[in-house]
Amino acid sequence: MNKGLKYKLSYRSSVMVWMTIKFIFKIYFFYFKNRVWDERTLQKWNALVTTMAKEYREKAIHLGGVLIKVGQFLSTRTDFMPDAFIKELSGLVDRVPPMPFTYARKLLEEEWGEDIYHYLDEIQFASVASASIGEVYHAKLKDSGTEVAIKVQRYRVREIFHKDFKALRIVFWLISVFTSFGKKADLPALYRELVTVMNKELDFDQELNHAHYFQDRFKDNEAIHIPYYMENLCTKKVLVIEWVDGAKITDTNYMYRHQLSTEHIARTIFDFYLEQFLNPGKFHADPHAGNLLIQPNGTVVIIDFGMVGEVRKQDTHYFKRLIQNIIMDDYDRVIEILDEMDFLLPNADRRKLKRLIRDTIELYQNGAFHMVDMNTMEQLKEDIRLLIKDQPIQLSAEYAYLGRAISIVLGILLAIYPDVDIQKWAKPKIKKWFGGRNLAESIYKQYVKDTVKPVLSYPKAMLNWLENGEKDRQWDNQKQQKNLKHHYFIFLEIIHFILLLVSIGCSFVGYYVQLQLVTHIALWGIGLFSILLVGLLYKHYNVIRDKM
Repeated sequence: MNKGLKYKLSYRSSVMVWMTIKFIFKIYFFYFKNRVWDERTLQKWNALVTTMAKEYREKAIHLGGVLIKVGQFLSTRTDFMPDAFIKELSGLVDRVPPMPFTYARKLLEEEWGEDIYHYLDEIQFASVASASIGEVYHAKLKDSGTEVAIKVQRYRVREIFHKDFKALRIVFWLISVFTSFGKKADLPALYRELVTVMNKELDFDQELNHAHYFQDRFKDNEAIHIPYYMENLCTKKVLVIEWVDGAKITDTNYMYRHQLSTEHIARTIFDFYLEQFLNPGKFHADPHAGNLLIQPNGTVVIIDFGMVGEVRKQDTHYFKRLIQNIIMDDYDRVIEILDEMDFLLPNADRRKLKRLIRDTIELYQNGAFHMVDMNTMEQLKEDIRLLIKDQPIQLSAEYAYLGRAISIVLGILLAIYPDVDIQKWAKPKIKKWFGGRNLAESIYKQYVKDTVKPVLSYPKAMLNWLENGEKDRQWDNQKQQKNLKHHYFIFLEIIHFILLLVSIGCSFVGYYVQLQLVTHIALWGIGLFSILLVGLLYKHYNVIRDKM
């Protein structure tokens, strides 16, 4: 086939649109033939999905451009993509055929305005890494002899991307018209997110700015190294970066040979990423093992800042409220917060979603989470994936990338140090995150603000138990007692607070109408109910602290 054909809009559009139509037809035909959904049907479905994913992957590698980036994007969307499809597309992240060096040389000379050997002493013609947007070459600078990595945009990648955006719009229209997917996802929003994310990655100036941001943010962290960039040679299509030798972060044999503590390295990575995930600012959204290196002295090197997400200040506020209300078993409030975060589409069954979230969280609260292993983590991921797929929930690109980054980091930690204790490591960070206060105190203050609402739903523990007809009706005595005690204290606090207000009101009435007996009784009431209320608040605080 003519190699130039794949750069023509008509050819690329026809391939993408025809593949979409074929996939839709196959899915319709599958559901027509398989009316009963059992284990055998599930196996057939997974086989069909795998076949379609392989075809997509082959087409993506052949055409390049947006198909590869869409594949990478879809591999992060556990909220609506089948596992088999995600597994097959995961290979697109690292394995893309390299382009001939002649294309890279031509682009370098266009960007630099000089022959490459004006700046370089030598360069290896075979790329050391090949991705959907750029190739990386190992070279040495002429003036200083410094070894560098040169990242060059792939041949005609911008032109290809902008052509593919037009075809992609047609694909999204077909999916919205001929499938039920449009009811479960906001396809126009997904399209806009894809285009925005891809355009950002095409601008290497953006990656340079991201690298500077992380260098500045973690400049005092001696355990982390972020390579420096030769800015005088960097352009929108070329990046020249310090070359760093090291092994993949998951190479534990390398660590043992250099007498490095796997626990210490895992803790370094954990602290580095938790800081990004919890606090407002940018986070490294592509922390796979190829982008994290370990050096002989134990320094962890972070590379490739092309894919970066952002945690906004409002997101941090949402996360804190979610944690507070999950700890206090207020799942009505959890659903409200998810709604505020635009996670829920209008047709989501909020009552069912509340039960699913509660059951999933309680499953892991009742287990030994500090003894988490790979199987437990995979089960947790599977439960969350099924939860998200079961309801009309849609994650924004930022949240999807955040979830993917968290998942990848957890996998790396378990690969390096299987005895990782997430709960123990996170606890001091979480306390600091809540403003340095005791976590129980912070949560209690939040509940003081929302006191009226919990009182109105006082017997919540009983209602939750009754409404869940599918759940085995056996009481977990310790948990139920704590929940009921918590609501009991809230009830008493409100009663005593009301009586205190009544006493204050009576004291004013007695004073103005000059009824000394009423005034004295009211003042005694103020003192009595104030003491009782303080005592209840103190005991309630201890109950909340015991729940931590």
